[in-house]
Amino acid sequence: MFQSHCNRHGTVAREDYISAMRGVASSVTVVTTDGPAGRHGATVSAFSSVSADPPTMLVCLRGDSRIADAVAKNGAFCINVLPRSQDAVADRFAGRHDATVSDRFEGIDCHSASGTGPVLKDATAFSCRTEQTVASGSHSIVIGHVVRIETGASDPLAYLDGAYHRVAPHNAVPFTPRTDAA
Repeated sequence: MFQSHCNRHGTVAREDYISAMRGVASSVTVVTTDGPAGRHGATVSAFSSVSADPPTMLVCLRGDSRIADAVAKNGAFCINVLPRSQDAVADRFAGRHDATVSDRFEGIDCHSASGTGPVLKDATAFSCRTEQTVASGSHSIVIGHVVRIETGASDPLAYLDGAYHRVAPHNAVPFTPRTDAA
């Protein structure tokens, strides 16, 4: 077992943080936006539900990225949680094909929704209007109110230790309703 200690800046070493985060599984998402700043999309791993009252989500975008700039100018975004069959889509929006494909949306099955950002085929999509942006370190935390949801395939694509994974139930026990009147 490895333990990291604070460095002279009062934080753990960047390398230790990255190494530990590689052991945390996360859903793979593509954040999209469309509006006056144009249509953009990027693969993002840091997103979260914030509140159900009102329905609110957040996404973390590198502050100096094209997607962060476009989301800020468009005032809206869509978080597409990819199904397990969409690893090629995740690679495309991560920029792995930018040298050969000038438009990340080229050949990608998607449709526009609520003026927020494209919804990718089979993704569970949370279309949001930007409520607030908070700068933190190298990233912007973008908080948005959910204005539309589209449910997609139920099995999400996950990312862990530098590779894509499929989520599978562990020791699933079927639910048995109680029959006694207790």
